[in-house]
Amino acid sequence: MTDPRELAETWLDHLVVERGVSSNTESNYRRDLRRYLGWLDAVGLDDLRYVRETDIERYLAYLRTADPDTGRRALAASSAARALVVARGLHRFGVAEGKLELDVASQVQPPSVDERLPDALTVEQVGSLIDAVPCGEHARPADLRDRALLELLYGTGARISEITALLVDDAPRPTEDGSMTMLVLTGKGDIQRIVPVGGPAIRAVEEWLIRGRPAMSRGKTHALLLNRRGGPLSRQSAWRIIREVADRAGLGMDISPHTLRHSYATHLLQGGANIRVVQELLGHASVTTTQIYTHVTPENLRQVWASAHPRA
Repeated sequence: MTDPRELAETWLDHLVVERGVSSNTESNYRRDLRRYLGWLDAVGLDDLRYVRETDIERYLAYLRTADPDTGRRALAASSAARALVVARGLHRFGVAEGKLELDVASQVQPPSVDERLPDALTVEQVGSLIDAVPCGEHARPADLRDRALLELLYGTGARISEITALLVDDAPRPTEDGSMTMLVLTGKGDIQRIVPVGGPAIRAVEEWLIRGRPAMSRGKTHALLLNRRGGPLSRQSAWRIIREVADRAGLGMDISPHTLRHSYATHLLQGGANIRVVQELLGHASVTTTQIYTHVTPENLRQVWASAHPRA
């Protein structure tokens, strides 16, 4: 018998120990595995050896169908596709480990996901967002933290998990010789990259460290950004902060930490940055991931072509 739960735990251990996936990725995989294993239980499949391709197709249909009786909502195509990837990964791992003879999930295709351009703010909107947070001598400690958070997200293009993981010793500070300040970020798979940090972000962090953090710290943690109880700022709290600031700024749109990352990449490309450079700054493993941002700036691409091509 090939117990789905036992194989799932072995696979998760493999992903963490041998593949070095991040804790966020592990959490996402665990959630999707829990959904798949729950469905297998519900349909009476307690041995992965007896799962067939038609069962995987049934599971995909289940993901895409709502159930009014239980209140379960249908997953969006993108979420269903991700859940299917996890289910396929479990079966592929089972074959690789000799627990399963056939990879019955490999040929099941995910639902088509309409290509969706990333939401990006204009430069003026970013300015309005950051300026909605009080600064100066009348700013509260939480205001100084919020401004440092926003400046770091937009100034580095980092993922929210990369910013909330920073320690005080990681904080970007002005260099004595006036050279560019760099920040080390730890991304997916614990892969580190170095990104430059501009003056506004450095000043916001300095203000937070000097006037804000000492007032909020309870000596509990070395985390750079703190919550109101003096502990490390969580990703969920950072999302809430950004939404609240966006409401105060009156931007009239749903803004997340990733919106600032999208805006960072878009504004770099609009400014003429090479896509390979942007790929490195964002920490994308493939330039294909970065290329979606080129669709956001067609006017800029036309201008570059018109000024550079001999037959324009």
